[in-house]
Amino acid sequence: MATVLSGISGAFYYKPAGTKATFTETDVAITGNTIFVGTNMGFRVGDPVKFSLVNTQTGAVGTGTLPATLSGATTYYVLTYSTSTGLMTVSTSAGGTVLDLTDDGTAVAPNKFQVAYADFGAVSEVRDWSIEVSRAEIDVTTIGQTLSQYVPFRQYISGFGDANGSATVYFTDEDNSFANRIIQDVLLRKQVGATMKLYMDRVESAGVVDDTKSRSIEAEVTLTSASFTVNPDDAQSIAINFRPSSAVSFDLLTA
Repeated sequence: MATVLSGISGAFYYKPAGTKATFTETDVAITGNTIFVGTNMGFRVGDPVKFSLVNTQTGAVGTGTLPATLSGATTYYVLTYSTSTGLMTVSTSAGGTVLDLTDDGTAVAPNKFQVAYADFGAVSEVRDWSIEVSRAEIDVTTIGQTLSQYVPFRQYISGFGDANGSATVYFTDEDNSFANRIIQDVLLRKQVGATMKLYMDRVESAGVVDDTKSRSIEAEVTLTSASFTVNPDDAQSIAINFRPSSAVSFDLLTA
């Protein structure tokens, strides 16, 4: 008999909103070691980020050369970022020294450089999450068919997919908690980069999540609302609602 999964094996992972941006060669300043990644983004000091090349027309991996001394295989950490100027500096360690940039790289249009939040982080303050996936129905009923004693029935084919979800998180006094960050991200002007990975069955190997054995749903999302509940008898909880902003990825089988 199969083992029925319970919520105990589930988990909620997140990449914050406003943490994916593209930039060009002219945005790299050797003097000052700064990179212009755009104003009003959601990057924070200490965020782990990775750099890559992207084809802005197809979304596929781009061609070119990253600014030296950046490496696509290395995780860097945001050392400084200004929402008003859009300038970022990075380090090879959290709170370390600024990375010295020695050239501005090469990225010919439609290729650009990209900086994005490096890895999913577990949101430990989540009480529950849910997601509903649906399919549209397209009416393909025709008229003038064979005469019959009874009326014909309508005919349908499956249409586009859609989804919406919610999660309940606990509000804490830890300013840097992921739960508090999700709440703030609801109002963030630029939500690009917000991505959720929802585990129905999280399996670990040697203390690390083993995605080949786990079951999950992953999607880039748009955060649509946050509903606050405060009373003297319960922990403060916030209901977060979201919708996928691109195709939903289902990994419901183990390798």
